[in-house]
Amino acid sequence: MHSKLGAAILAAACILAFASCGSGGSSEIKIGNINPVTGEAASFGASTKNGAAMAADEWNAAGGVLGKKIKLVYADDKGDPAEGAAVFTKMIQQDKVAAILGGITSRVALAGAPIAQAAKVPMLTPTATNEKVTQVGDYVFRSCFIDSFQGTIAAKYAANELKAAKAAIIFDVGSDYSKGLAENFTAVFEQGGGKIVAAEAHPSGATDFKAQLTKIVQAKPEVLYVPDFYNDVGLIAKQARELGFKGAMVGVDGWDSPELVKIAGDAIEGGVFTNHYSKDDSRPVVQDFVKRYQEKYKSDPDALAALAYDGANILFDAIKRAGKTDAAAIRDALQATDSDGVIGKITYDANRNPIKSAVIVEIKDGKQVYKTTVNP
Repeated sequence: MHSKLGAAILAAACILAFASCGSGGSSEIKIGNINPVTGEAASFGASTKNGAAMAADEWNAAGGVLGKKIKLVYADDKGDPAEGAAVFTKMIQQDKVAAILGGITSRVALAGAPIAQAAKVPMLTPTATNEKVTQVGDYVFRSCFIDSFQGTIAAKYAANELKAAKAAIIFDVGSDYSKGLAENFTAVFEQGGGKIVAAEAHPSGATDFKAQLTKIVQAKPEVLYVPDFYNDVGLIAKQARELGFKGAMVGVDGWDSPELVKIAGDAIEGGVFTNHYSKDDSRPVVQDFVKRYQEKYKSDPDALAALAYDGANILFDAIKRAGKTDAAAIRDALQATDSDGVIGKITYDANRNPIKSAVIVEIKDGKQVYKTTVNP
């Protein structure tokens, strides 16, 4: 994996001279859309692909951007960094895209960002929350909040709302996303006077977590923080309950999939997690989006779909405000974004991270229930 990734990143140097504005004299503007439609994050990829496609369809129905149709050029990164680096390179070198919407997971975004930055092609990841992603350079943006914000909210919720003095953490050691959240939660929980009584790592792709969970249960935490994706969380919840853990489970936006309850069943009941939006938010812009998404896809939009929808709208609007598909102009327009969309009001800080709100969601009677909005 590492040799493939290194080769793909080195290839970015070769494409600097060939990076295209993505439109030329054609009647369309090509935008790369990179999603994990296969692999362990496939549920996320399906949602983000739908959200971006819905935004593009709406812009095209209204006349497109700069008098041209938006053409989304799709690629499957399979949730794998090496595959992600390869498709980022292909998008820029062969497809000549004007900008890239993706990757979706933090580890793929971290692989693709250096390639986009080297080629000076604007990149907006809708969902990669690891802080390091936008630190790569000034052509890299996102439409989601970052892990330090998410970890802070979860830690304060555990301490203040759940009244927990002792917490444990289980995280994926192979995931920058999971590790970063574990670190952020730990720092804030301990600063507030709480104690982390156990912190156990598991390898990526694991299905048996009983060794780690046995140690956690023995430490008698009141809260178990699980900064992981839904497929792992479902198994962790079931195995934790089987081993006798009776405390509260607190999680992250990676929980946001209908597959979670299917895997975990009653084991995840009462769990709460931080998220970017809730379909039950009463704001008219949210309810209008939910209705249109349901009509188009015959399903409820999760946060991943909302983030991709708003992220695509932010990118398309930046191209419109730039007045051309010049990369530097798009970058500058992105930085000047002032959006009030489905996922809330967004402006960008100096590191191209959105200043936006978060929500707390509870799993109740097998369904997601909106609890509250937390502003930055």
